Amino acid sequence: MSATSAVEFLIWLLIAASLIAVVAKRLRIPYTVALVLGGLALSLVRLPLSPLQPALRPNWLTPDVILILFLPALIFEGSIKLDVRELFRDWAPLLVLANVGVLLAALVTGYLVHWAVGVPLLVALIFGAIVSATDPISVLAIFRDLRTSPRLSLLVEGESLLNDGTAVVLFQVLLAGFLAGRFSAGKGLEQFVFAVAGGAILGVVLGYAASKITQKLDDPQIEITLTTIVAYGSYLIAHHLHLSGVIATCAAGLVVGNYGATHGMSERTRSALESFWEYLAFVMNSLIFLLIGLEVHMGALAHAWLPVLLAIAAVLLGRVLSVYALVPLTNLFGAKISTRWQHVIVWGGLRGSLALALALSLDNGFPERARILDLTFGVVVFSILVQGMTIKPLLQWLKLTDGGTNEI
Repeated sequence: MSATSAVEFLIWLLIAASLIAVVAKRLRIPYTVALVLGGLALSLVRLPLSPLQPALRPNWLTPDVILILFLPALIFEGSIKLDVRELFRDWAPLLVLANVGVLLAALVTGYLVHWAVGVPLLVALIFGAIVSATDPISVLAIFRDLRTSPRLSLLVEGESLLNDGTAVVLFQVLLAGFLAGRFSAGKGLEQFVFAVAGGAILGVVLGYAASKITQKLDDPQIEITLTTIVAYGSYLIAHHLHLSGVIATCAAGLVVGNYGATHGMSERTRSALESFWEYLAFVMNSLIFLLIGLEVHMGALAHAWLPVLLAIAAVLLGRVLSVYALVPLTNLFGAKISTRWQHVIVWGGLRGSLALALALSLDNGFPERARILDLTFGVVVFSILVQGMTIKPLLQWLKLTDGGTNEI
């Protein structure tokens, strides 16, 4: 694969993403849904020597590319625009759903897949961890279009940012136990807490250091470059220290967005910073969801339709139990989340690129790898196409558009 063909492939994807964005806006369908559908359509293109041909296009849907190139940018962009004060207001549901909720959903999903599909239990639990994180990009776009309550948007987006790190650490702990031949719950919990807490501390330190440096500067280009270094540097350093890179990047972004941007950047720099990261997130998301559509093998999914349907049902049930069982408990500690909002949180918990990256990271010799990949692709495609297309009617049916309240 030459550099020229890689650049050609990138240009084709950007052209496709731009055209799909225009069509999606005209048809009023979620952009990410349109991207996956567009990718599926492009996968059928059979033009001679086209960079989109499977034999000619570069393999970018790999764990290294998604986890190291795409994910830090998306996590950082999402975290710098969140208000920490609003997050603290809803600390109980966010922390419980992003930690206990992920653990509960992974356990329920894993045990159901083990029972219904026949996958070995620890392998099934690893699958549960793979699909436990949410990725509600298209849902948030619909929230903005329908002027849904900002607090509901914050809950969905905040949980997604936090549970990414939890899911990755849980996956790594379970996988390490599987490879070692035995899994200790106590040792696993210790590794989990160390990775999450250590990643958060590292991210705060790096974000604060970068914020202090920006106070000495007044150059948008240099300051934006510094935030890029922090976004990727925090992830890579955490990775080398066996901490959670996702949590580190998220913590760094929260500090930069809430402290560095407000205390050390001029209005001109803040405007340029927001524009840069919004555009970068747009490009990253466009590429990821197009690649998902291009790489999905519908024939394989159709052949494994029954296990895929059972896995989808298991994932949905795990999500239902984690939200409806835990949110009523968190309502005792803060502002209540209504039953109607809980319905949206359940159905708006889409799965996306992180699940695919974790599944693809499994070694070729991993037992049941092919089945895990089929189940993960099936869950992600269902999540994006079915849940992504029906969340708007759900919001309208629940009367949560145009600033709907949180009344039960």
